[in-house]
Amino acid sequence: MRQIALEEKMEAQGKYTGLPNICLPNNAFIKGYFQSVIPYARSAGHEMTDEMGLLKVKEGIKLILIAVPALRNFLFDFAAPYKMDLEKFMLSNFHFNVPIEKFAQLTGRSLSGYKRDFQKTFGMPPRKWLQDKRLNEARHLIERKNKKPSAIYLDLGFETLSHFSSAFKKKFGKAPTVGG
Repeated sequence: MRQIALEEKMEAQGKYTGLPNICLPNNAFIKGYFQSVIPYARSAGHEMTDEMGLLKVKEGIKLILIAVPALRNFLFDFAAPYKMDLEKFMLSNFHFNVPIEKFAQLTGRSLSGYKRDFQKTFGMPPRKWLQDKRLNEARHLIERKNKKPSAIYLDLGFETLSHFSSAFKKKFGKAPTVGG
């Protein structure tokens, strides 16, 4: 759910205050969706990929939110009481271009708690770690996988190619070029 919240830019607009159990409306879209999931579940591990599974989950969530919009607060409220594994979450999601405040919310922490836990876990502030992680990944993709900077900068959380290029040059002392 957290990955979907990041990718689809979905978030709760408040605390969920509804019933603990809800029956979904019996409509053709939801019925059709659940019917469409059956072949995927039966072939799991064969033709079914994680990417296709995630697409089906996204589809289901979107259909549920159309039918019962109030469930947005239930599905996307990641506030405490629990905190998720910060290291695992950040290593999987560092490439998303979202504010530090959003990373804090998605890991079940206040901003100050997030920064404190981040410093303990990674030994540096979040913004510095994110930039270093993204630039190191960019260097790997450019030098080892021959990816063009223009093809990767957005996927690594940079807003513009010029910002990416200047940050890369500042860190590594050279422009980000394939074979360079």
